[in-house]
Order: sequence, then structure tokens, then C-alpha cells
Amino acid sequence: MSTGPTHAMSGLLAWSAVTALAASHPIGQLSPQSWAVGAVLATGAALLPDLDHPGSTISRTFGALSSGASAGINALSSVVYRITRTKRDSKRDGGHRGLTHTLVFAVVAAVLTTTVVQTSQKWALPVMMFLFAGLAVRGIMNDWCPKQDALWITVTSGLITWAMIAWTAQTSASAAACGIAVGVGCFAHYVGDAITEQGCPILWPIPIGGKTWFPVAPPKIMRMKTGGVVEMAIVAPVVTLLSVWLGLAALQQIGALPFLDGFDLLPI
Repeated sequence: MSTGPTHAMSGLLAWSAVTALAASHPIGQLSPQSWAVGAVLATGAALLPDLDHPGSTISRTFGALSSGASAGINALSSVVYRITRTKRDSKRDGGHRGLTHTLVFAVVAAVLTTTVVQTSQKWALPVMMFLFAGLAVRGIMNDWCPKQDALWITVTSGLITWAMIAWTAQTSASAAACGIAVGVGCFAHYVGDAITEQGCPILWPIPIGGKTWFPVAPPKIMRMKTGGVVEMAIVAPVVTLLSVWLGLAALQQIGALPFLDGFDLLPI
């Protein structure tokens, strides 16, 4: 997998790109508050698939709570892998890069998010904001205060959630936009994993080459080593710069940054 910061910023990049390039579509006509909520959800969702790995950094985001959830997701993913693999799939143990690393999971996560937010703006959205803000903070600052990181991440997530809910108190967040944000965040994670050495089984359960868990990936020469020089020196900085640029472009289009009206940030 890519490192946490790269995954997190790729989620923000995906959300920024979708909203910036969809100016004539309702998803590109959000209020500044809804856009910011989507940005937090997408950034956190870009870490969500790795909860299938109990040893991953983000499985410790909320201490025992997230560790227990990670163990459960890993077990479920392992069962699904064993049941649905073919003879050509490897006989590996464990559930990492399994169920949560598929488009099926991304779609389910997006639909559930939309449904939950539609159910209640008062309690469901704050809970989701808190959870995804925690994943986002963990991803971006994965080496932050390792001895008490769960406590500090919980506090920071609570502050981010409070600030966002206070800011959006007079408006209603778009449930569909929240779902799309989670979906594109997960998809960004898959792309990040697909360009690493192991690939990613994005298209499960579609059989490819006789494998239902076919690791989708570009040619080997285009793949990168997780945490290697290519990711840290090239991919991560480029993803960060693009996410900032497209984020500003999206906010400019919805009128949130009037001081940039004289600039054409997205000349297409």
C-alpha cells in the first residue's frame, strides 16, 4: 500500500477533482460548507480500506475500538476471500487487500453513507465526521505522538467535528455528496495501491485470467515501492500540489473564494 499521508492526500485530490470538473453538475454546485464536509470525508475514506489490516497504522486510530473493528473486518475479508477465490488465486491467509479493496466495497460504503446522512443530520453526520476526521488525521500525521496518538487523534477529531458542525449549522449537508465523497476516497486508495508492487483486486468478483482476486496493476516498470524514493520524492508532492490546486479551483467555482475571481484556476 502507499503510505498514510499519500493515501490521505489522494482522497482530497479525488474529491477536489470531481467537484472542480463537475461545474455543470449538481455535485459541483455545493455550498462551501458541504464541500468542506465532503473534503474531510473523502480524505478519511482514502484510509478506510486499510482497516482490513490489524497491523496497519490506522487500525490504532481510536485505540482498542478501531483495533477491534479492524480484527473483525480482517476476519470477514478472509472468509470472503476463501469462499470466492479460484484455483488460480493464491492460497494466502489473512484478509488484507481483500473485500475492502474492491469497487463493491466502495459502492456499498457510498450508499450506506448517503443513507445514514439522510437518516439524521443531527446525530449521524457528526458521528461520521468524527470517525472520518480521525482517519484523515491519522493518515496525514501517522508518526504523530506515537505513545498517546489515539488520545490526541480523538481530541483533534472532536475539535474538527465541532468546528465543521458549527460552521454548517445553518445549512444542510448534501447526503448524496457525502456518499460520493466516501466513494471517491475509497477509489483513490485503490489507485494508490494498484500502482504499488502488489496491485489491488479492484474488480472482484469479475474473473480476470481465471482469478476473481486479480491484482489490477500497471506494467511493473510503472509501479512503485511503498514508502520508496518515487513515492516520497515525486508522487506524494505531486498529489499534494494537485489537491491544493484543484481544491482552490472547486472552491472558486462555488463562490467561496471571491478574491480569486480574477484568476482562471481551471482553464478548460
